Amino acid sequence: MDHYDDVDRPGAQASVAPIPQAQAEAAVRELIRWAGDDPEREGLLDTPGRVARAFREYFRGYLEDPGVHLSRTFGETGGYDNIVLLRDIPFQSHCEHHMAPIIGVGHIAYLPRDRVVGISKLARVLHGYARRLQVQERLTAEVADCIQKHLDPIGVAVVIDATHACMRARGVMTTGVSMTTSRMLGVFRDDDRSRKEVLALMGKG
Repeated sequence: MDHYDDVDRPGAQASVAPIPQAQAEAAVRELIRWAGDDPEREGLLDTPGRVARAFREYFRGYLEDPGVHLSRTFGETGGYDNIVLLRDIPFQSHCEHHMAPIIGVGHIAYLPRDRVVGISKLARVLHGYARRLQVQERLTAEVADCIQKHLDPIGVAVVIDATHACMRARGVMTTGVSMTTSRMLGVFRDDDRSRKEVLALMGKG
């Protein structure tokens, strides 16, 4: 694809007009000049195209509705009525303030009402929202709310642990610091024992 499509997506702040890739590459050239280098030198000639293609990959979450991954569910669970948990899902996102990487893992759990979803779909929901400009708090909420909306479970718990390059590479330049955010819905918010159980399963108890 050579431009951003104007897509209808949950969580979008505003529709964006299509932008030709050539225009995006020109913007990268200007940033290179602004940084103090020459975009016409040999080592940088192909950089604008590479950056534009990389951005398409980094932010392809704008081209999908993560909820689509939860559309196919299964009712034959053999009477299973306990927590379903997927731990340590790796993801990469980008901070909307500095466009610096956010790298971390997500833990997603839900207590099914009568249907379950393939476990890989939980990871796809996280990746769909992560591949947008984000703040970690919103990412956590979007994943939990999407699962609640599409699966209607008894409870949802999402915990995300991540490091932020905007802290490590600029500003306070602090390494070894991670951020944890959580969102609890349904029984995991309302019942202390259920919340403690799911956090213990996540290794957070």
